[in-house]
Amino acid sequence: MPCAVSAQQVAAPFADAPPAAATMLSEISVSATGVPIPVAETGSSVTVLTADRLQAQQRRTVPEALQQVPGLTVVQTGGAGGQTSVFIRGANSNHVKVQIDGIDVNDPSTPNRSFDFSQLLTEDLSRIEVLRGPQSGLYGADAIGGVISFVTRRGEGPAKATAFVEGGSFGSVNQGGRIAGSEGIFDYSVSVQHVRQAALPVTPLELLPAGVPLRTAFTDIKTVSTKLGAQLSDSFRLNYVLRFSDSAYLDQADAGFPYLPTPYRNLNDQRQLLMRGEAEWAPIAGFRNVFGANYATFDRVFAGPLDPLTAPTPTTTFGERTRFDYRGEMDLAPGHLLLFGAQREDERIEATNLNRGNGNSAGFAEIHSAFSERVFLVANLRYDANDQFGGATTFRVAPSTILPGTETRLKGSVGTGFKPPTLSQLYQDYPAFRFFGNPNLRPEESFGFDAGFEQPLGERVLVGATYFDTDFRNLIQTAYFPTYATNVNVGRAVAYGAESFVSVRVTDGFSARVDYTNTVTKDEVAGQELLRRPRHKVSLTGIWNPLPDLSLTGTLISVGSFVDGNRDFSVTRLKNPGFLIVNLSANYAWSETTTLFARIDNLFDERYQNPTGFLGPGLAVYGGVRLTSF
Repeated sequence: MPCAVSAQQVAAPFADAPPAAATMLSEISVSATGVPIPVAETGSSVTVLTADRLQAQQRRTVPEALQQVPGLTVVQTGGAGGQTSVFIRGANSNHVKVQIDGIDVNDPSTPNRSFDFSQLLTEDLSRIEVLRGPQSGLYGADAIGGVISFVTRRGEGPAKATAFVEGGSFGSVNQGGRIAGSEGIFDYSVSVQHVRQAALPVTPLELLPAGVPLRTAFTDIKTVSTKLGAQLSDSFRLNYVLRFSDSAYLDQADAGFPYLPTPYRNLNDQRQLLMRGEAEWAPIAGFRNVFGANYATFDRVFAGPLDPLTAPTPTTTFGERTRFDYRGEMDLAPGHLLLFGAQREDERIEATNLNRGNGNSAGFAEIHSAFSERVFLVANLRYDANDQFGGATTFRVAPSTILPGTETRLKGSVGTGFKPPTLSQLYQDYPAFRFFGNPNLRPEESFGFDAGFEQPLGERVLVGATYFDTDFRNLIQTAYFPTYATNVNVGRAVAYGAESFVSVRVTDGFSARVDYTNTVTKDEVAGQELLRRPRHKVSLTGIWNPLPDLSLTGTLISVGSFVDGNRDFSVTRLKNPGFLIVNLSANYAWSETTTLFARIDNLFDERYQNPTGFLGPGLAVYGGVRLTSF
């Protein structure tokens, strides 16, 4: 998301804060408020993954990186390229608002407007922020369970080129490169990325019918991204972002009912084009303006089973979204910032016998108040007017305070979210199955709150815990009638639990953090636990620098058992036993321009399925080199 105010400006009013409080003020979040703000000044629960951390861990794809985030569950049908869904604090996977450089990327061409994380790579990212809890008070539609924001790198300083290549298990060959820098009033960053995985076993052998061979999955993902800027004067700046990705994924096809694996494969091809241009203008001190325009397209092709005798006709869907927005920032007084803005967004879907669109206009306001160096409040209010279903008002309030003496940080938030029905749910008909869209659907809604604390124990240990609770109403579900089926607003659900952590800096060169999340979910209509929401999750991350030029990292992800359906959902409820995986990585700076790296994923070769019916990658070893030109 574009930012016209620096972190230093936000924290400046209380530069003389106590040492422990100042330490907590050091981590900056943008997604929590829309502008850079110290995490300690908002009660929202947010996790920040920096580019340095992703590079040290050698996470090449976003699904790999997100596995370590507390309160978040990643479900991927195989390895890189397999369809990937993300659940935040028990919310549905389509209840997550996803943005890349301020561009909404929830796909209007999919039935539930969810974002498939499988094709998103990490090489050009400067940070990932995961904001948990209902966030529609600032972000509007789709932020019913949380927001995941991706920010790409911006060029600065002398021109520099970097490139890496690596290879390893499953026929993997990955490359990437970037040229970035600044010259005079201009800054630039251009990157290319490629991930290729040629032969990953995904189908469990016990599911193969007699005589049907195993067909491994094949992934090929290519991304080109550009970020340009021009500081035309002290008060005026132009920014431009362009991103294009193309991914092809082949996996073993199922056919019949109940579905059984066939000797053939499916083809899933996705292309995304994202663009944003914006102008930042600060005519006077304490008053800043950002004018922006987004354009995004989503083009998907599916063909399968690829039986040469039947030659299936590909199914294509196309989604398009445009948005025009304005945001103003006004310093009301030292420590008090007012944000306000307006947006107009239009989206469209094209599919077989379907070409429909919808639009939404919105306005919002947000206040940041630092009443002292220890008491903070962030609050926002938003109104959306949707062309199809009318108006929706949402809010969020997030206070935070640091107690004197113990330096305990108390934090909390309460807010609402909404998700309008998708174009597919409203208008897409399947006459052969007597299923019809319902133009009378209303938005899904959520109300949630959380409360927690963070406690420093000396200078090297920080502990904390947060309780959360979210109610979901008007959930859209399929209803069956004597002569037809359609979608209706009848669903209700609740999700609650706790996130806790211990962060330790053992020495200046060794630090570790362990997170534990307990999540309880319930479908209040059926009285059952929601699918694919594990009750227990533990993540342990550590980094060690035994030598000045050597860094070692380790990550442990333990996911407890959860309820799921089988591969084709002919069995709608069964118990998946969960899994535990350990990843290790090493980076060695051979010289100022050359870094050697290697990693081991799934060290103990854990055999697991997530989701049920799709094998996760087994033991894998990778190695490569990164070159930097100054």
